[in-house]
Parts: sequence; C-alpha cells; structure tokens
Amino acid sequence: MNKNRDFLANGGEMGQLTRDKDWSKTSVGSIEFWPQSLRTTLGIVLNSKFPMFLFWGPDHICFYNDAYRPSLGNNGKHPSILGEKGAEYWSEIWDFIKPLIDQVLQKGEATWHEDQLLPIYRNGQMEDVYWTFSYSPVNDENGKPNGVLVVCNETTDQIITRKKLEESEKRFRNTIKQLPLGICVLKGADLIVETANTTYLHIIDKEENAILDKPIFDSVPETRETAYPILKNVFETGISYYADEFAVTLNRYNKQDLAYFNLVFYPIKEENDVITGVIVVAYEVTEEVKARHLLAEREKAFRNIVMESPIAMAIFRGKDFIIEMANLTMMHNIWQKKEKDCIGKPLLEVFPELENQKYPGLLHEVLNNGKTIRENEAVAYVDIHGKLKKFYLDFEYTPLYEKNGNASGIMCTVFDVTSKVKARKKVETAEERVRLAAEIGEIAMWDLNLKNKELVYSDTILDIFGFDKNRKIIHQDIRSRILPEDEHIVVDAFAKALKTGIYKYEARILKLDNSIAWIKVHGKIFFDDDQNPSKMIGTVMDFTIEKESQQVLMKSEKKFRLLADSMPQLIWTSDALGNLNYFNQTVYNYSGISAEEIEKNGWLQIVHPDDREENLKLWMEAVKTGNDFLFIHRFKRYDGEYRWQLSRAIAQLDEFGKVQMWVGTSTDIEDQKNFTNQLEDQIFERTTQLELKNRDLVNMNIELQSFAYISSHDLQEPLRKIQTFASRLSDLDEQNISAAAKIYLTRIEFSAKKMQDLIQDLLAYSRANSADRIFTTVKIDEIVEEVISDFSDRIEEKKAVVEYDNLGEAILIQFQFRQLLHNLVENALKFSRPGIPPIVKIAVTQVDGKSLQNAEFKDKTYYHLQVSDNGIGFELVYKEKIFEVFQRLNTESEYRGTGIGLAIVKKIVENHKGFIDVTSEKGKGSVFNIYFPDLSEISI
Repeated sequence: MNKNRDFLANGGEMGQLTRDKDWSKTSVGSIEFWPQSLRTTLGIVLNSKFPMFLFWGPDHICFYNDAYRPSLGNNGKHPSILGEKGAEYWSEIWDFIKPLIDQVLQKGEATWHEDQLLPIYRNGQMEDVYWTFSYSPVNDENGKPNGVLVVCNETTDQIITRKKLEESEKRFRNTIKQLPLGICVLKGADLIVETANTTYLHIIDKEENAILDKPIFDSVPETRETAYPILKNVFETGISYYADEFAVTLNRYNKQDLAYFNLVFYPIKEENDVITGVIVVAYEVTEEVKARHLLAEREKAFRNIVMESPIAMAIFRGKDFIIEMANLTMMHNIWQKKEKDCIGKPLLEVFPELENQKYPGLLHEVLNNGKTIRENEAVAYVDIHGKLKKFYLDFEYTPLYEKNGNASGIMCTVFDVTSKVKARKKVETAEERVRLAAEIGEIAMWDLNLKNKELVYSDTILDIFGFDKNRKIIHQDIRSRILPEDEHIVVDAFAKALKTGIYKYEARILKLDNSIAWIKVHGKIFFDDDQNPSKMIGTVMDFTIEKESQQVLMKSEKKFRLLADSMPQLIWTSDALGNLNYFNQTVYNYSGISAEEIEKNGWLQIVHPDDREENLKLWMEAVKTGNDFLFIHRFKRYDGEYRWQLSRAIAQLDEFGKVQMWVGTSTDIEDQKNFTNQLEDQIFERTTQLELKNRDLVNMNIELQSFAYISSHDLQEPLRKIQTFASRLSDLDEQNISAAAKIYLTRIEFSAKKMQDLIQDLLAYSRANSADRIFTTVKIDEIVEEVISDFSDRIEEKKAVVEYDNLGEAILIQFQFRQLLHNLVENALKFSRPGIPPIVKIAVTQVDGKSLQNAEFKDKTYYHLQVSDNGIGFELVYKEKIFEVFQRLNTESEYRGTGIGLAIVKKIVENHKGFIDVTSEKGKGSVFNIYFPDLSEISI
C-alpha cells in the first residue's frame, strides 16, 4: 500500500470504499493531496466503532464509517453518498442541519441535540428517525475550521419503545375504567381511595369526586362492620380474600338494598414486599342470586308442566340417579314400564342393561361438571320384555341446581327417532351400492407380484389399453405399451417407490388401435420380512381428456405471452383483487428493473413518487367498481429519466359478469405532452391502437376461460359413463365376488368418490358468491378424515401424524370448510422441518362470545377450531402479512406454492362470520386459532 494512504488502512467496508473511490473527480481532489487534518480525522472516523459522519470543505463532502452505515438503511443513500456534496444528498433535512454546520464552521462552536426527530430517506421511503448527536469543528493546518465531525447515535428504537410503554399504560388505565367489574384501589392502613372505575361508582351510587382521597368507609359507612375486618386482615397479613355471593347492605338509589357480590380483596405489594394497599374487585350477582331463590318457589309449577308434557321427560336425583319423577310419555312410550316399578328407585336398578353403556358416564359428567349434554341419534340397548332392543334416541341431560349453586339432579328429555334412522340408513345403503356400481367404470385396479410377475387386474384395464377382453394379459403386455420416450418416467417412479413405498407416474401409452392416450398410475409397494419388495397394488386411469386440456391451456397461455412480449407498449395484468401478477418484457426493458426486483420491492418503484398516491387511489377505485382505469403519470426509465405515460386497464368478465382479471397497457406519451396542440389527436390514435390490441388480448382471455369452463364439465363425462356399468354389477351374486375383488371395489369406491367430490366442489366453488352460500349441518370429523385421505401419500412419505378426536358438528358451508382444513393441513405438511416427522393437531371447543374481543355476536356461542403443527414456524411480525393474497415468507425454491392458500382460509372464515388469529415461533411451529359463531343461533 502507498505510504501516503496508510491512514485509510483497515476501516472495514467504508475503508475499502474510500480507498477504491476516484477522488480526483470530487472537489477534495486526489488522496495524495489531502491535508493532514483531513487524513488524521478520517483515520479516526474509519477505525472508530462509534457512529461518525464527516462534512469536509466548502462543498461539505460526505465521509462516514461502518458504525454509521446501518443508519442509512437499505435502498437509500449508501454507498452513493460517499464523496458527494451534503446539500445534494441530505436535501430532506438540509434546512435543519445547514445552520448547525455554519455555526460550527463560522464560530467554531460545537452543538448538541438529544432525541432529535430528523426524517430521512432510507429503505426506499421517508422514515421518522430520532438522533442524539453533536457537531464539532475539525481545524485545518491553519487552525481554522474546515470540517464538521458528526458523532451520533440513532435512538429511534428507544423513543418508539418509550412511546409504546406510555400508550400501554394509558390503555391499561382506560381498560380498568371500562371494565364491567367494579375495581377500587385503596392505599395505606386508612384505606384511602386512590382509584375507582365507573362500574364501582355505579355499584355504590357515588360520584368520583365524593370518594377520591378519602377513607373508603366515609363513602359507604353501612359496610364498615362487615368489610373492614376482612380488609384490615388482608392489609396486615398479605393474604388475599375471595368470596362468592358476599352479602352486604348498601344505601344506594335512595333506599337500603341487600346486594350480593363475587369479590376479591388483593394486597398491593411493592418490590420489597411491603404492603401499601388493597385492590378491591367486585362483580355484582344480586339478580342471579335472587333469581335462583325464586327457582324453589317455581319448582312445583315446573313439575306439573313436566308431568303434562307430550315430550318424554324424567328427573334423576343424587349420585345413584334415583328416579324422582317421570311423565306418562316417558313411562309408556320410552321405558314401557309401570310407575311402581320405576319411581324412587336407582336408574341402574330399573335398567341394569345400561351399566356397560355410555349413559351412566354421561350422567356423572352432567352432575359433577354442571354441563348440559345433547346427542342426536345415540344408540341405546334397552330390555323390553326380556329382550334387548336397539333404539336410536335424541336426548338432552340438563343439570338441576340447589340454592347453594350445586347440581343435585338431572332433567332428561328423550325423542325416539329409531324409525327415522332406520329408514335413512336403508336409503344410504342403496346409495352406496349405486355409487359402487358407478365407480367401477372409472378406475382400473391391479395387483402385481414382484417376484414372479403374476398380475391380477380388473376388466377396466383392458378398456384403457385396448386389449381384447377375452385375452389374458401379463405384466409385460402392459409395459410394452408405454411409449419409449416415456419409459424413463416409469423407471424413475419405481426407483423412487423403492425408497418411499409410493409408486406414481403419468405417461403415454400406445393403444392397440395405434391411438395415444395418457394414463395416471398410483400404487404402493409392500415389502417382505427381509425388506425386499414383494408386491405392488395400485390403480390406473385414463386421463387423456384432462391432459390434453392442460396442454391446450399451456399453449394458449404461451401464445398470450408471446403476443404481449411482441408489443411496444408496457403490458400488465392483475387478478380480480387488483394484485399485479404479470408484466411483458417491454416493462423490464423500459424500466431497467428485473422481475426479481419488482417482486421484492413492488411495481410502484417505477412510478414517480409524486404520482404514487393518486395512482393507487384511482387503481383501487377501478378494482372496486369494475370501471376502466385511465391515468396519466410518470414512469422511471432505465436511464433514470421520468417520462409521461398513459395507462389504461380493462376488466375481463366471465359469463356471469364477474371480474376475473384485468389487462392493462402503459404508453410513453412524453413527446406528445411537449406538443399540447397535437396531444388530443395523438392520444386518441394511440388509444384506438391499444384498444385493438386489448381486444385481441380480451378475446384470447375469453377463449382461455371458455376452454377451462368446458374442460371442467368434460371431466365429469367419464362419471356419466359409469351408469352403463351399474347393470353389470347388479347381475353379480355376492358369492361370486372374491375377497380380493371386494377389497379392490372398496378402494375403487374411495378413489372414485374422491374424484367425483373434487369435481363437484370445484364447480360449486367457482360459482360461489355471497348470494348462494349454502349452510348445512356438517360432521367435522368426517371433513378431517377426507382431508387426511387427500394427503395420505404425503403423510405416509413424511411419517406425519394428524391427531383429532370427537370434533362434533357445526352449521357450515361444507365445501368451503373442507377447503379451509385442506389448506391448513397442506401448509403444516409442506412447511415441516427437515428430518422431523410433522405432527398436526386439530381440536374444536365451544366458547362464549363475551370472552372473545373480536366476536361480532357477543351473546352467542362460538366454535374455536385450533390447528397446530411443529413445523418451521415464522416470526410474529409477519402474522398479518401471511393472510394477504400472494404473500410468501419463503422462496419458491424452498417451498412450492402460490401464496394464496392462507388468504383463501381467511376469506372462508369471514364467509362464516368469524375471525382468525395465529401464533408462531420460528423453528417451533404455528398455531392457527379460528373462531366462528354457532349459526343455529343466528339468522343467516
């Protein structure tokens, strides 16, 4: 290194940038001619671990060290500010710092500022930044100030933290004021009132200024005898006091009132455990207690109602469930016993056959936990005249309370629905047989012995490959029909199956009539005791129509993009929500910005900063109304110049008039804008040309949509063919179907039903809107089982575990709720940690809407669906971002996906009038909490 540059040795990144810069092009000149004062100062700055910035010379040339570098953020001034004039690069705060620099240079006086707000441009935007800094003179060889040394420390995080603490304390005090609980804070042995919230003041019927800073019993002397000994003991011993239905007489509302409270007296301790006061928390339950007292008076009338009710009803008392009473409907229609054989006897003595059934356990749960239990179509076996008879019952067990609040009995109501259930099961059995017959014609089953190559198959495989139905085929007959160019697909699939156990591929075959078809094969390898592959079982189906549809769609998409890339205008598209998802090559060529940069920093970076707000406003208005978007604004070209553009976008509608996407263009009109008289004609001409091009794009888009729509219907054509095979199955006798064939038929039933449900759900979902959402009673366990079946291969491959139990029923949009669970389970499996088997837990509980801050229906019951996993997790700063459309926290190369799955989940939750929250920790998994109301209590 040249000895004249020794002062620039080390210094980290900024030392290297300073050494590499061509200073001869700046006003300070080449490094060899720098004055010693600059060299010395800069050597100190670059090697300091404290943030420092240096303005030098009349042009205030900028220098700074590595410690200062983070304050400049990203996409801001670093590193271009190095060696540049301060006025040009600190324009946003120059009117503030220039007087400080002049003071230092002209008077030689240092300055000091603490926690000073100075907004600067960094991270691609203006940010509010707080600084504690000093400006000090740097004298040259003549002893005169020629530079200003800035020693600073960014205090933004401290200021923000302090403000948050202040806001938090304010919110805490406001919360206390607004709580429905009466809260009063008493200070000192004299129990001086320091704070009392609105509810407490309402309870004692006093104004705040009448009780603050006074002993509590000055305000409520009538309670002194009852409450003072307890409060004194809490203050002196530090032992909290809890009481339910605490009785006290209050002089309030111009009368003496006997009131009841659930209350807590809790000691207030300082850090040294010295007790300085007592906090009183009281919740008035006067009405509830008085209402319960009325219950005893009305019990007699209630019993009369029970006895006369046409609904089967009975009352059990005590832990032995003594039959206290039962009306005639229960005695005659359900129990079929006489009163003398039942009343006053334990339930299990009258019905010993219930001993090993679930009902005694349910009754104990009601009695011990005070929980009402309801079940529909519960199975019960009852001894009727010496013979056990199976019943289906809708029943409800409700606890009966005593004055002390303890449950001592149970009210039982029962509906016999045996006839209805049996009739429905007959229909379901008939439907299953029809469905099985239909599914036979869709998928072929095969069983291959890997040791001797013996092949067992269903007749449908002959139809798929075009073989003669009277011919016996072998494994080699199948393999020989695979096109040679697709042979490697089959080989690779088998090699992978040896590792994972799952065998699947898509390939082309040459049928015997020389036509080419696409087949989809899905199977599983089984291993013997020595872990050698012994056999394979699987399915094969012809999906030529579906595959050709995909290929045509891909060709149409390619044609669209080629047309767009050939146009001189800037072409872009967005989804129906206004999220831009495609730009033609002209956009990248014009702006000089890559696709990766647009994906990272957004498309607004191309737009002039002064035009961005209006641009967004007009764009979102167009998306909301469906009207055309038209805006004249400025775009930044690759050379840094901003040029005027005419941007226009038109909504593309489906056959129902619903917006599917937007196609937009932007045209450079800089030259036209310089010639005002010609502007209108030129814009009209350009717009006409663009409209012609847009019409081509619209037609192409309509073609794509129409083809997709027709394809979705044609996918159901194979299912319609199934009807012709129903008669074949009905002719078969059960004894003529082998055990293996029964297994195959069961598996065919499962796979074909899955395909049928999928097609129907896709069609229904594509047409779903706010007017045609259908809510039905859904068994959540069955939905979870279907979702697990969707991912059976992936679950087996990853050794994953999905835990759930007795999730119950709810009124839901069935296919949407299935999509919700499908997306959450898929995310849990996708974002699992390498080498660690995923564990997914699904649970459903019921909660009171009053306990949920975001609940819309506070007086209703809510279902709480919780889906948790042990995957990679994420930082909570992204908890809102993950629910936005096309937002991803990981790259495509790490985890495949579109970034729309959780946005769909959130929309489905909103369709159910609910809300969603998520907690997560990076490396430890995520927990999704979903709340939706019991819609049986709400008018939908």
